[in-house]
Amino acid sequence: MGFQLSPTSPAGKWLGFVTAVWVQAISGKNYTFSNYSDALKSLMALTQLQLNNLSVAKDVGKAFGLLAGLASDRLPTPIILLIGSVEGFIGYGVQYLVVSRIIQPLPYWQMCIFLCMGGNSTTWMNTAILVTCIRNFRKNRGPVSGILKGYVGLSTAIFTDLCSALFADSPSSFLLMLAVVPFLVCLTAIFFLREVPPSATSGEEKEEGRYFGVFNIVAVVVAVYLLAFDVTGTHGRVFSQAFAIILLILLASPLSVPLYLAIQNLNHSNSKSNSDIERNVIEPLLPQETVPEKEQKPEGLVETAEEAEERVEIKQRRPVIGEDHTILEALRTIDFWILFVSFLCGVGTGLAVMNNMGQMGLALGYVDVSMFVSLTSIWGFFGRILSGSVSEYFIKKAGTPRPLWNAASQIIMAVGYILMAMALPGSLYIGSIVVGICYGVRLAVTVPTASELFGLKYYGLIYNVLILNLPLGSFLFSGLLAGFLYDAQATQTAGGGNTCIGAHCYRLVFVVMAIACIIGFGLDVLLAIRTKSIYSKIYASRKSKKSSSPVSNGC
Repeated sequence: MGFQLSPTSPAGKWLGFVTAVWVQAISGKNYTFSNYSDALKSLMALTQLQLNNLSVAKDVGKAFGLLAGLASDRLPTPIILLIGSVEGFIGYGVQYLVVSRIIQPLPYWQMCIFLCMGGNSTTWMNTAILVTCIRNFRKNRGPVSGILKGYVGLSTAIFTDLCSALFADSPSSFLLMLAVVPFLVCLTAIFFLREVPPSATSGEEKEEGRYFGVFNIVAVVVAVYLLAFDVTGTHGRVFSQAFAIILLILLASPLSVPLYLAIQNLNHSNSKSNSDIERNVIEPLLPQETVPEKEQKPEGLVETAEEAEERVEIKQRRPVIGEDHTILEALRTIDFWILFVSFLCGVGTGLAVMNNMGQMGLALGYVDVSMFVSLTSIWGFFGRILSGSVSEYFIKKAGTPRPLWNAASQIIMAVGYILMAMALPGSLYIGSIVVGICYGVRLAVTVPTASELFGLKYYGLIYNVLILNLPLGSFLFSGLLAGFLYDAQATQTAGGGNTCIGAHCYRLVFVVMAIACIIGFGLDVLLAIRTKSIYSKIYASRKSKKSSSPVSNGC
C-alpha cells in the first residue's frame, strides 16, 4: 500500500499535529514587541504612553479574533490558516519597511492599524490550530493544550535567539523574520492539517498519550537548549550559526512520530482495516443527557398536544455545564464570567510585564534586556507544557478540577509582583521567571477548561471571546496603568522627559497587579468549587470505561 499520509491515516493525523506545533512555534509574535519597541520609540519620537498604546494596538488585533471564531465553524482549517498568514505578512512587513528605513515612518494611526493586523493574524492561526487539534485529540486535551501553548511561549525565544545568532540583534532583521517565516510555515500546515475522527478506544487513547510524551520530551529539550544559549553570554559568529542549525534540527525532530507510524503501516498495511470504520464514531467527553426515543408512529398519525408540548420543552431546555453551549448560552452562565474575569487578572498583568520588560530593565539599570524577554518566554513554556499534562493527570487520577491550577498560578504570580516591587538585587530575574511560568499555566489550563465546561461544538467562537481578555488586559494594565504611572514618574524625575530610571518607576504598577492577581485567585477557587461535580463525572466516566474495557493484547 505504501506510505499512508492522508489526513485520516494515523501517520497523516500526527503529521498534521507536527505542522500544528510548527505554527505555534512561530505564532507568539505578539510577545516579541520588546525586542523592537525601542527602535520604534526612537524612530517615531514617541513618549512611553504612546509606545504602550502601540503595544495595545497589536493586542487589540486579538479582539477581532471573533471573526476567526465565527469562521472556524464555517470554513476549513486551510482557509483559516491562509488568512492568518497573509495578514501577518502584511502587518509585520510594513513594520519592517519602517524600521529598516526603506520607507518613511507612517503616521501614528496607520502604524496602529498595521500592528493591529499583525496581532489579529495570530488569532486566525491559533484558532485553526487549537480547535482542530483539540477535536482530533479530545481525550487528551490537557497535553494538546500544554504542548501547543508551550511552543507559543517558546516562539519568542526562538525568534529572539535565531535573530541574535544570525543577524546580531538587528530590529529590522527581526521584523523581517516575523513577516516571512510564519507565512512560509503556515503554507506548510495548509497541506497537512485537517479535522479527523478522534480516538475511539482506550487503547488508541493510551497510544496517543505515549506519542504526546515524545512531543513533551522534544519540547523540553528545545527549551533547555534555548535557555543554555541565553545564559552562556555572548557567542562568536560560527558558534551562533551552529546553534541555529541545531535548533532547526530539534524543531524538525517531531517528524519522527508520523514517520514511525508510516513505516509501521507499511509493514502491517491491512492489520487494522476493519477498525478504520469504527474511528468515525465521535464519543463525547461526558455522557450527554438524551431524550428517550419514542416508538415510531405509523405514517399519518397526528402528534398529541402533550407530545407537542414535551417536544417544545425539550427544544428550549438550556444545556448544563459540561454540554455543548452556543456562545449566547455560555454568556448567560455565571461560570463563563468567573472564568473570563479571572483570566483577565492573570493574562492582563502578564502582558503588562511582557510589553514593558524592555523599559523595566532599563529603569533598573540593565543595558541588555533581551535576557529577561527570553527568560519570560522559556519559563512560560515550562508553565504551559507542565500544567497541561499535570492537570490532565490529576483529572484522570482523582477528578481534580482544572481551575485549581489557575488559582495556584494567580497567587504565585502575586508573590512575583510583590518581589519585583521591592526591587531587591536579582528580583527582575526571579520575577520574569515567576511571571513567565504563571502566565503559561494560565493560558494552557484555561483552553481545555473552556472546552470541558462549554463543549466543542462552538468552541472556536467561545475561545475567541475568552481571548478578548488579551487586548482588554493589555489596554487596562499596560496602556493605562503602566503607561500613565511610568510617564508620571518620568515627569517628576527627568524634568518633563519620558525616561525614568529607578525602582520607583514601576513599583506602584506591580502593587496594583498583585492585588488584581489576588482577586483572580479568589475567582478561580470559586470556579473550582462550582465545577467540582463536572470533573467528578469526567473522572467516573473514564474510570468506568477503563474498568469495563477488555484487556489489550498489544495488537
